[in-house]
Amino acid sequence: MHPPRMSAPSCIVPPLEQLIIRPHIVPLLPNFHGMESENPYAHIKEFEEVCNTFREGGASIDLMRLKLFPFTLKDKAKIWLNSLRPRSIRNWVDLQAEFLKKIFPTHRTNGLKRQISNFSAKENEKFYECWERYMEAINACPHHGFDTWLLVSYFYDGMSSSMKQILETMCGEIL
Repeated sequence: MHPPRMSAPSCIVPPLEQLIIRPHIVPLLPNFHGMESENPYAHIKEFEEVCNTFREGGASIDLMRLKLFPFTLKDKAKIWLNSLRPRSIRNWVDLQAEFLKKIFPTHRTNGLKRQISNFSAKENEKFYECWERYMEAINACPHHGFDTWLLVSYFYDGMSSSMKQILETMCGEIL
């Protein structure tokens, strides 16, 4: 004889509004496993893009995101969602906030901010390669909080002297 299956109530408060999820939508959703190498901001962006292409009936986009997001989570990320306090999530904003708080903790943010502020060009790196690498660092942490002028300053300070010389020549006396 097996013990009965006991499942905790969902962390998501069921809205009064109804949404029928069509089976063809679920396979189109991106997956997130909760691995360190995954970018939760990129996942949310891709998820929202997919949701924006399917407006089912008269359902609100908030309801659609709230109902579909759990289908995107796998492995550690799904375990995290199932561990949340029952009925603690009331809307898409709450779910996003909890997801980012768990998946993108403060120490990860601080590490990426250090990577941005201490950026330096690699030896023999071309300007455009250096710029692309810097932009990847910025995009990995869209909530970095740095002003644009400070980002430009970090990049300039991290450039090699030959890159700075070329840039200053191109800009004339502006710099």
